[in-house]
Amino acid sequence: MEGNYYPLIKWILLPPLAGAALNLFARRRLRAAGAAAACLAALVSFGFSALALSDLLNLPPENRLLRDTLFNWFSAGGFSADAAFRFDPLSAAMALIVSGVGFLIHLYSAAYMKDDPGYGRYFSYLNLFLFFMLALVLADNPLVMFAGWEGVGLASYLLIGFWYADPEKAAAGKKAFITNRVGDAGLLGGLMLMSALLAAQGAPALDFSSLAANAHLLAGHTVLGMAAPTLICLLLFWGAAGKSAQFPLHVWLPDAMAGPTPVSALIHAATMVTAGVYLLARLSFLFAMAPRALEVVLLAGAFTAFAAAIAASVQKDIKKVLAYSTISQLGYMFMAAGAGAFSASVFHLATHSFFKALLFLGAGSLIHALGGEQDLFKMGGLAKKLPVTFALMCAGWLAVAGFPGLSGFYSKDLILEGVLEHGGAAALAAGLLTAALTAFYTTRLISLAFLRPGPAGGKPAHEAPVLMLAPMAVLALLSLGGGLLLKDSLPAFLGAGAHAGAAWLPWTSALACACGIGAGILFTAPKPANFLKNTLAPLHALAAAGFRADGLYAALLIRPLRRLAGAVAHYADAWLIDGLLVGGTGRLACGAGRLLASAQNGRLDIYALIFAAGAALLVYLVI
Repeated sequence: MEGNYYPLIKWILLPPLAGAALNLFARRRLRAAGAAAACLAALVSFGFSALALSDLLNLPPENRLLRDTLFNWFSAGGFSADAAFRFDPLSAAMALIVSGVGFLIHLYSAAYMKDDPGYGRYFSYLNLFLFFMLALVLADNPLVMFAGWEGVGLASYLLIGFWYADPEKAAAGKKAFITNRVGDAGLLGGLMLMSALLAAQGAPALDFSSLAANAHLLAGHTVLGMAAPTLICLLLFWGAAGKSAQFPLHVWLPDAMAGPTPVSALIHAATMVTAGVYLLARLSFLFAMAPRALEVVLLAGAFTAFAAAIAASVQKDIKKVLAYSTISQLGYMFMAAGAGAFSASVFHLATHSFFKALLFLGAGSLIHALGGEQDLFKMGGLAKKLPVTFALMCAGWLAVAGFPGLSGFYSKDLILEGVLEHGGAAALAAGLLTAALTAFYTTRLISLAFLRPGPAGGKPAHEAPVLMLAPMAVLALLSLGGGLLLKDSLPAFLGAGAHAGAAWLPWTSALACACGIGAGILFTAPKPANFLKNTLAPLHALAAAGFRADGLYAALLIRPLRRLAGAVAHYADAWLIDGLLVGGTGRLACGAGRLLASAQNGRLDIYALIFAAGAALLVYLVI
């Protein structure tokens, strides 16, 4: 195995694990101290990530790989897997984003959740989530990555259903957990198929460096009439679609807003939902061998980005707007991956973590100020009452809208360049329309909440405390300047070659942003132009309901499966268990008893005959 031994990698992982254990077992005695320990754990992880990055940058570009093996996980025959971690450019970028943005959300949570009775439990879950996410992105082989992948699913279930006493919130956690398991089945199938085929070719090593070196051995193999790399990549994409909420496995994410708002920022901005994007980037060498699979990724990403942007444009709940926005922006990242622009995908992942976390935390500030209100049409006129929150959210709004010079503009432009080069005209058109819709629905959100006079204009509202505003301020600075700082350095760090894009594309993207902002202002004016809504009222209602995907799945899958399960359970219980096993055993015993009882008739000759037959049988068996 190539790579430099680097024992500090484990110290990126251990602090959140220790913080989770501390808050779980001592939460009743340590309330404020437990929260401080959880925040410190995230900060220490970020510090060790930054230290490891500085050491990584001291290595030559072709040798930028650090490894830390904890122990041999298991060995079976010629197969062996280590509990090992790696720190290369991709995992370095992910670890810094996860731990850095995670620390800011921890800090925000300390003030946002201070009155919640489950304060210590919340920070235990938050640290546990951070640990599993870091394990996922730092894993040196697919087995460790899958352990982190499943751990993230568990921790997200605990966080989304944090207020489990509310049946609706508990159901949202279960929905996220089950939907992700559906996707995870594909991921597991793809990993198993890849491992089996490589082992059959004499390449049992599973670390990512060995997989990249031996991936060519999969070429020429077919499984179920399909090229092996294509089938493997489609299965892996299915797993990535589940975790990153891509069509058709996107339905869990809007309902995941049931968790506390900082949880929404953590899960839907920088961590869990980006795991699928990370998976595609980590196994990009495999997807490069499967152009048909990349076409599926491109089309699914383009459709998801466009459809989710339409749904975001008509939501009333501020968190639902941001949830569908997250689905849409993840679609953008999948578009980039499908076009082969994996570095552009990771670049947008980074900028998205800045402005989307900022917008979610800003939404939390609004909800906090209005006593739990989330309906945009019950807000309005808050710019004067919450000027700091307004100013900070404007930075996130303009960044996600793709305003020229801000972070979202640069990362979206790089994606559109990749789609233009390898994706085709239809995907490019979907990307540009999605950019315009993104500017529209974010402008609509800002206008309805802050600018347009509304019911909340007369309600008392208070600015968030400094502990909530400070993390937002850091994210606002990153949203404003992060794209400019990273636009050349991050793709180069990830190994992408420089290329000149079409000169007209940035202007077209800026025009889409301007049109979206203008439409957002027009449609949320005090006397809005409702002709479009009135003309397309059925489509408006359909989009507001998320295109009724939940109802469709309920009709096609859930209700038929429930009926089938009920029928199977009924017949299995009534016929097999009650009828055959329980009742049949009883009837057999009764019949045997009646048969034996008939022989007990008091006649000595019959008894002697039975005795003689038994003795003869015994002698026969002995002889």
